[in-house]
Amino acid sequence: MDMNEQQHRAILQSIARRAMLERGLLPDFSAQAIAELGNIRAAATMTGRLVRDLRELLWASIDNDDSRDLDQLTVAEAMPGDTVRILVAVADVDALVENGSALDQHARHNTTSVYTAAITFPMLPEKLSTDLTSLNVNEDRLSIVVDMVIGTDGSLRDSDIYRARVRNRAKLAYNSVATWLEGNGTMPAGIAATNGLAENVRTQDRAAQSMKNLRHVHGALSLETIEARPVFDGDQIRDLQMEETNRAKDIIEDFMIAANGVTARYLSSRQVPSIRRVVRTPKRWDRIVEIAAEHKFALPGNPDSKALEEFLTKERAADPLRFPDLSLAVIKLLGAGEYIAELPGDTAPGHFGLAVSDYTHSTAPNRRFTDLITQRLLKAAIDGSPIPYGIAELEVLATHCTEEEDAADKVERQVGKSAAALLLESKIGERFDALVTGASSKGTWARLLNIPVEGRVVHGFEGIDVGDRIRVQLISTDVERGYIDFKREDRPEKDLAPAQGLVQPLAPGRSGKPG
Repeated sequence: MDMNEQQHRAILQSIARRAMLERGLLPDFSAQAIAELGNIRAAATMTGRLVRDLRELLWASIDNDDSRDLDQLTVAEAMPGDTVRILVAVADVDALVENGSALDQHARHNTTSVYTAAITFPMLPEKLSTDLTSLNVNEDRLSIVVDMVIGTDGSLRDSDIYRARVRNRAKLAYNSVATWLEGNGTMPAGIAATNGLAENVRTQDRAAQSMKNLRHVHGALSLETIEARPVFDGDQIRDLQMEETNRAKDIIEDFMIAANGVTARYLSSRQVPSIRRVVRTPKRWDRIVEIAAEHKFALPGNPDSKALEEFLTKERAADPLRFPDLSLAVIKLLGAGEYIAELPGDTAPGHFGLAVSDYTHSTAPNRRFTDLITQRLLKAAIDGSPIPYGIAELEVLATHCTEEEDAADKVERQVGKSAAALLLESKIGERFDALVTGASSKGTWARLLNIPVEGRVVHGFEGIDVGDRIRVQLISTDVERGYIDFKREDRPEKDLAPAQGLVQPLAPGRSGKPG
């Protein structure tokens, strides 16, 4: 049967399940995990001096429109001296997922929820991740709260971490909140229905903007991304929808970066080991230097995030239309993040792209196993109880989480490519402007500038490198394998149309979350 005569969603679901198995990931929960799940009938409850009651605060979640696994809530409070108190409540997933249980073993194996174009493989069953351990509207939930006082300049003045009961007042979505904050749309219904929430969200926005500005002064990189998700008409893919960063996503990104830093330092101060998220200095800094030189900017010979941010800021102001091209090249050359175990007294490499030295993953325990590990370490530090993981075990887990996150990314990319191949089947033979996104012994890759699709340059790739702009012809697609093949055609640089924006594959539920 011709691909176009089949349901695209069913095709992609089959491809996704096969890709999970090929990468060593589990698409289904074991019988033991399902049996454990059947014995969990209600959300966790706990009272006492170790658990504060913060249910009266104006907590709200801001996430993707279709997100159902709500890991965190935020709220702001104006403080004396123009400081702002920012609280981030993280779902207490550990309260229902026992360390070493069958549910925990599944989460430990996959290490992350896998979000593909047609199906999601949750790290934890949806009965937990979208219900009993999700911070759902009008439900009392246990949480870990990261409490921060932020100065007018965006600096962290004070912080604390403790356990608390919370209650979500409104489930908000990035796009509608951003449109309202930017003065281009009406107030979201969830905000309008809750007295005081409008000003609270505006206060959060102001604090996030000051925090963002300070991070970039310290060298955090201004890299623009425009994400794309498949748009289904029934079970058929009709388009790829572009999603850009916005003010609402900035709120969550900057608060989560700050909360993750506070968490890392809290554990260190209590002599508790942690798993850190690091992005080491770029292995291909020399190519970044070459690209900067092509733009008449001199970067130092050794990696320097402040100098790179100065270059990026200059280029965004000078040529905003082509800036996404530059961002894409730099993103590819920076390299991937990884997890490492940090022992008390050690010094982790830090996160080059975020320009922070202390950084962990702690704010998404429903969908990332590292965050669940961190939550258990935090609870031990808060309660003064024994540390739940040995040092050697943490080192093994850090490596495992890095490897399995890479496997999950490959599954998502493979299914995304299959979805793109379905869209491009009718365009074989057509020509496009493109940007080189990868060049190594494994192959050369390019992304089309006007359609958010990446493929391999199988002919004419000699002499091109990451960041080069080329003209390509689509010569073949293979939906089952997710292959999209181009051949390069010569065309002068000045004739190439400017990109409409950097496109990164979007995994539902991951938008707005720092890496």
